[in-house]
Amino acid sequence: MSRPQLEVADIIRSAGAGFIARNRHWLRWAHLKVLLAIARCRTAALGGHIDECSRCGHRAISYNSCRNRHCPRCQTGARERWIAARRRELLPTPYVHVVFTLPAPLARLALQNKKLIYGLLLRTSAETLLEVARDPRHLGAEIGFFSVLHTWNQKLSVHPHVRFPGKLASLAYHKTFAAWLRLRFRKDWVVYAKPPFGGPEYVLQYLGRYTHRVAISNHRLVSFTKGQVTFRWRDSAHNNEQKLLTLSLDEFLRRFLLHLLPKGFVRIRNFGFLANRRRAILLPLCFHLLGAAQQPQVDQDTAASNDLWCCPKCGGPMVVVERLTAAEIQLRSPPMLTAA
Repeated sequence: MSRPQLEVADIIRSAGAGFIARNRHWLRWAHLKVLLAIARCRTAALGGHIDECSRCGHRAISYNSCRNRHCPRCQTGARERWIAARRRELLPTPYVHVVFTLPAPLARLALQNKKLIYGLLLRTSAETLLEVARDPRHLGAEIGFFSVLHTWNQKLSVHPHVRFPGKLASLAYHKTFAAWLRLRFRKDWVVYAKPPFGGPEYVLQYLGRYTHRVAISNHRLVSFTKGQVTFRWRDSAHNNEQKLLTLSLDEFLRRFLLHLLPKGFVRIRNFGFLANRRRAILLPLCFHLLGAAQQPQVDQDTAASNDLWCCPKCGGPMVVVERLTAAEIQLRSPPMLTAA
């Protein structure tokens, strides 16, 4: 895929300082850290390395990535590494995609209690699947699966610390919260199960679109002019028609930052026979019972080669021959984005 003409990093570098100055009243260090990381990603500010073509000897300098999990640029490589690791775990059996959608009234509560609510969502949905699958009236078996948290829709709105600010302040009282919660129990959850996938390999191609996504990819951005950001979105209510949405810079970045995950929060979790404590024993047993051979584990050298880029001169593989600090590069100044 070709490099997009406009990136989230370009928007932050050009107008991030003004956004920070105007929104100090709600921005926290976690927000600033992500903005700074994205702005500096693959620039001289983070240092870099000299790559040399193993075929023709052509040399080029590459800047280091920020490796922040909210950076649109950095997630492509992470996704490919994750897919490579999961490929050897694919069983020769049909797979089903199940979606649990958090009821809309809980969305505002989740924003103020991300770690708690998102953790509950992942745990309770997993326990539901395990309980239903174990029931002899349904499957009567132990299943294995992984869950991926997804918190946004195409317009970057919320689609899913115990604090109750603003309109939720009254929920801080136990009786009020209990009454509010009783109404939620009366509402049926939306649970959607897709038909079995075409095959195990298709599973990875499909899920790769979701596992390491951030709120918006760079390829959806169209323009940034006069303080307005325009991006593409897919209208699922009208046959997935591609449309354009224009937001002010502050609203665009506000929506983007709504989807930052709490520090240390794990958004991809494994359950059943794929749980981390059980897969080493149970996964080989599954392959044996299905009469299939598990793919050999890819070594580190082979995995690392997937991250190499090709020589622009002859197409040969580029390899790192020297590491450089930011001071050593001095090819251009770091982006001017500060919290001061």
